[in-house]
Amino acid sequence: MPRFASSITNLRSSEIRDLMSLATAPDMISFAGGMPGNELFPLETLDRIYQSLTEKEKQTALQYGPTTGLPSLLESLSDYLEKKGLPVKSNRLMITTGSLQAIHILAKAFIDPGDPVLVENPGFIGALSAFRACQANLVSIPLKEDGMDVDQLKKRLESTLPAPKFLYYTPNFHNPAGIIYSRKVKQEMMALLKERQIAVIEDDAYSELYFYDEDLPEMRLMKVTDPEGIDVCHTGSFSKILGPGLRLGWMLVPDEIYRKCELIKQSIDACSPSISQMLADKFIRRGDLYNYTANIREEYKKRGLAMIGALEEFLPAYVTFEKPRGGFYAWLQLPEGSNATAILKKAIGKGVVFVTGKTFDPAGIKNDCMRVSFCNTNVDTIRRGVPLIAQAIKEMCGP
Repeated sequence: MPRFASSITNLRSSEIRDLMSLATAPDMISFAGGMPGNELFPLETLDRIYQSLTEKEKQTALQYGPTTGLPSLLESLSDYLEKKGLPVKSNRLMITTGSLQAIHILAKAFIDPGDPVLVENPGFIGALSAFRACQANLVSIPLKEDGMDVDQLKKRLESTLPAPKFLYYTPNFHNPAGIIYSRKVKQEMMALLKERQIAVIEDDAYSELYFYDEDLPEMRLMKVTDPEGIDVCHTGSFSKILGPGLRLGWMLVPDEIYRKCELIKQSIDACSPSISQMLADKFIRRGDLYNYTANIREEYKKRGLAMIGALEEFLPAYVTFEKPRGGFYAWLQLPEGSNATAILKKAIGKGVVFVTGKTFDPAGIKNDCMRVSFCNTNVDTIRRGVPLIAQAIKEMCGP
């Protein structure tokens, strides 16, 4: 028998992947995937960008590049992030192969086997898997409608020994909960963490996908504040604002953490794709990024409002959810003790899929909730699919 590393014993296949094998019919309605709609990609813009590249730029695009990123993209991305208020000049910026690689690198930088780390419940499955791969002890904090339960965070900080290595959180349009962290909660979190030598990983993949300008003050990032006494590691991604197939993300971190992360990245892939970086750089410099995100915000808002309207119309009253104000997701709370996996099996039989709650539980247990995505289905499909989910819920939980 192969003698596998002990680090992979904590990894588990999501039950959703097994069930998805049943959901391959071409007419299946999917509210499962958290990816942009294919029809929304800026194909003509990217064609023009590539055709405009000089011979020298095309050669650079096909060559290895610096581990930390092409200088041209680091420059244009720095300008973009500074316009968002991020403290680029007092930190170090690194390009990564998707923001999930940034999270993996930070996990490797901080975690020794058995180290506790603070995570959200529910939490982003990609980050939870990265921490498990490093053999972390996941200490979960429940979420409320405005962010992490600060009272529970205080209890975990006071009772967890050794002290957690870092806290991971997703501030804007949370995956899967769809919420925005309030300014009050972020301020209380910073007050609790200050001077405890507990870093923060702030995963911000969705903040450009807001529906309402009025929410922007509430969405102010912890990294924008860059509080003294807390090492805040900001991660971001081009996946939702250009295309996930480019596999580009970034981290903005203090210098000491950057130097360790550079060594780790060198050992993983040497550099992120140069051709993707070249396209992303031009996309920013030409102003296309700003125009594109403004357009897709409007489309995702239409889909999000259609999802809210359909859920309110068709779901039984005992199912509750926070109305998303941006991003990709709505998080449905079923009656306590419900089995979302059983509901999913019913739903697949009706031609619709979603993701069960225990997929996002750090312990893999709590299953009386479910995530429905509205990002890659149009308004008409949302209106057809939500009643099918409602029927499946009623058949399992009652009218």
